[in-house]
Amino acid sequence: MKILVINGANLNMLGIREPGIYGSDTYEDLKKLISKHAEEKKVDVEFYQSNHEGDLVDAIQKAYFDKIDGIVINPGAYTHTSLAIADAVKAVKIPTVEVHISDVTTREAYRQISYIREVAAKTIMGKGFQGYLEAMDFLIENRG
Repeated sequence: MKILVINGANLNMLGIREPGIYGSDTYEDLKKLISKHAEEKKVDVEFYQSNHEGDLVDAIQKAYFDKIDGIVINPGAYTHTSLAIADAVKAVKIPTVEVHISDVTTREAYRQISYIREVAAKTIMGKGFQGYLEAMDFLIENRG
């Protein structure tokens, strides 16, 4: 099984960006945690991060041609603004789990909108980095 973990805008700034909300662990710490979990679960994992909406769409489309079995995605702020990312997920029909480090339901009103949620198989939020591992486990347990 191959899982692609996509992180959107500003997630490369983890550890620096609002540590009171996102914690002090870095993006590299997140990748190490996910890699270790993937090794334990005997799945292949790839990472992609971009601050550019079109690049995220390209990564989702490329996943189709690369025969990726599942996507874990934290689109960052694009969660609340990008129909293009949601349309890409819908187009490729790869099981996708939306992840958010914080619980966006307790945050600003504009963060209550998620365009990706209706095309995702599941949404996990407010569990910090562990949410990514839960998302991977969901994809592993529900693989077709």
